[in-house]
Amino acid sequence: MKSFDKFSLLYQEAQKLKRSISTNRILVLMLIFPFFASNWSCAAKRNIEEKKIIYQDNKVIPENILDEARIALSFYPELEDVQIEFKYKKGIKKSFMQAQPKIVDLFKGKKERSYYVLMSSKFLIQDEEFSIDEVPSEVLIGWLGHELGHIMDYLDKSATELLKFGTGYITSENFVSKAERKADTYAINRGMGNYIFATKDFILNHSNLPDSYKRRKARLYLSPAEILAMVNSLEDDDLEEIEEEES
Repeated sequence: MKSFDKFSLLYQEAQKLKRSISTNRILVLMLIFPFFASNWSCAAKRNIEEKKIIYQDNKVIPENILDEARIALSFYPELEDVQIEFKYKKGIKKSFMQAQPKIVDLFKGKKERSYYVLMSSKFLIQDEEFSIDEVPSEVLIGWLGHELGHIMDYLDKSATELLKFGTGYITSENFVSKAERKADTYAINRGMGNYIFATKDFILNHSNLPDSYKRRKARLYLSPAEILAMVNSLEDDDLEEIEEEES
């Protein structure tokens, strides 16, 4: 669907809800529409024509990342009934992946929304091209787990709250940092700490990635040391629970 058609559809939805949504909110929606369309949060050069697999009846996953996606999803039982499409997309900037609600579902009820995890077919940083072929499986699982953490964050947000989220994401680096750290925290709290650590370690120690990219990730995301501290804390809590049950 062309951008103009998408905008027209979005505008029609806004008109239907004009009694409950103020003019200012509609204007905000129009201003940040490009963000929803192509620029929401966090590698990948694979064949975009890969066969797609239907998983859990409501997940669409390219066959060549099926194993990694299934593992990442297994840590999020809350997402079992949520429609998610993992999709290759051209033109993603500054990240390998993005998690975002589908535009046509934005004004539906929270339980009726569906989401994308968009993956770049080519990742370009400072005129250097990188590929998902260079990424180990456990790192890819961590990346997917991080994006699913974003979707967890979106689930309970109203349409207005999602619009505010989008505005904050494109206007405030401090907001971006809080959102990215929250997505990491969702994943770690669900037992994906080792995968998230592997992803951060890969980014920060991958010699082919530009230093400017590494610095940005180090500044905005949880550090490997913070991730390990959270994992150790969760393990200590689990141990205390086991000891209490045995006593």
